[in-house]
Order: sequence, then structure tokens, then C-alpha cells
Amino acid sequence: MDFTFSDYQESADFLREKLHGFVPEVLLILGSGLGFLGDTVESPVYVDYGTIPHFRPSTAPDHKGRFVFGTLRGKRVAVMQGRMHCYEGYSMEEAAYGVRVLRLLGADKLIVTNAAGAVNTGFSAGDLMLITDHIKLFDFGPLRGPNLAEFGTRFPDMTAVYTPRLIGLAREVAARQKLTLREGVYMYFPGPQFETPAEVRAARILGADAVGMSTVPETIVAAHCGYEILGVTLCSNMAAGVLPQPLSGAEVNETAEASAPRFSALILGCLEAM
Repeated sequence: MDFTFSDYQESADFLREKLHGFVPEVLLILGSGLGFLGDTVESPVYVDYGTIPHFRPSTAPDHKGRFVFGTLRGKRVAVMQGRMHCYEGYSMEEAAYGVRVLRLLGADKLIVTNAAGAVNTGFSAGDLMLITDHIKLFDFGPLRGPNLAEFGTRFPDMTAVYTPRLIGLAREVAARQKLTLREGVYMYFPGPQFETPAEVRAARILGADAVGMSTVPETIVAAHCGYEILGVTLCSNMAAGVLPQPLSGAEVNETAEASAPRFSALILGCLEAM
């Protein structure tokens, strides 16, 4: 469906009433393995997605499906504990709906995380990858339909979706933490099935370093409406065909849990340095 600017305003107004003057600076969209960061927010205000006008619930496993507003590492944050995916039956616009709502509330920086399969054979399961660019070849994007000029131009530039300033900041934080931080291109696949070995080989030929089922809808919308964007991927497994073994959601969750301390330290360090 096509949302109107009034729809976004109605959602933002609903949240303003809950927040009593609190204005978020940074929106964090937490993928697999990092949802617990929302539980560390100081003076939290919780708002379930399902209570917000026009918002869609998150049905993915282990996604709490709520906002947490408050302070984290000295920054005023809005944390999404769980996101919407197109494989849940949502359009890209629905999957990215919260990004525009939070822009109306004042957020101008986005930290987005995900778990994905490593395509680059030089990577290993458990590696963290700084997203420098992305590839999306499937279906229409989240800006399909009438352009909402209140958010941005009809034909937005995608040359630097992931903000060079924040990429540099993440490199500095990783160096201080003595953390190996890979860098690469994230390729979007709609899911929910994992990619085939042939699709993974094609992704590698096209220049992808990791493949996943989220993040790109949100970042396109965020770039359109003027956010600075930092994206980090947890390579939770080697993508199909890289190793002679099948893939499973359980493997993704196990790697995410084991990598949580390093992953969260990087994200919190970047947040503090913003």
C-alpha cells in the first residue's frame, strides 16, 4: 500500500504523546543477536509496534516487536527491538515505515545491524563487516509510488548511502577496541529461504561480500529522507555452497549469541563517538 504523509504524521504524533518532549537523535535497528541492547537503555519508554497507528507488527522469531526510547551511551536513542521483513508479507515501504516516522520525531542518524551469510571466501563465520555499499536487484524498492516530497526528492542519489564520516568513525572505534572489522558489500535477497549455491556464486561475481534478507529497505528510505547511516553485518554463517554443509536458522542464532559481546561493544562504541 502507499502511505500518505498524513499517515506518517499520525504515527509520529502518537509517539510524541508517549515521549513527553523526548527527542531521539539516533535510531538503532537491531537485527539478530543484538536486541538485548534495547534492554540496557536508561529511563526507557516502551512502545509496542502494534499500538502505533499504521505500524506493522514484527513476526520474525526472537524479535520483541517494540520501540525502546531513552538514553544509551549519552545519546538519546530510539531502539527497534526487531524489524519488519518483506518475507513476512510486508512491502518494502511497510518494512521501512519506522524510519520515516522517527525522522519526523527528530532522529537524523541511523545505526542498522543484521546477521547475514558470508559470500567472500576470505571471511569466516563470526566476522563483523562494515557495510560500504549494497546491491538490490529484486522487485520495486520502498520509494515506489507517489513521491513524498516532505521527505526527499523523487530521484535520490545513492552514491554514498552509508555515510563516509560514520564509516571512518567505525574504523577508528574498531582499531581502539583491537577488533578485526571486515568491510564489504551487502546484497539483499527477499527470503525467507536461504540463497542457493548458484545465487551465492552470482552474488560473488556481482561484487557482494555478504547476503541477507533485511537492511536495504530501511537504508534506502533513510538515505531518501536525510539520515546519516552506519551499517554493520554479523557474518553468522558462510553462505550456501561455500562450505559442504546445509544452512539452518539455529546456526545463525548460535553465532549471533557467541558474537554478541564483540558486536555490541562495536555498536556502543560507535554510538558514543557520534
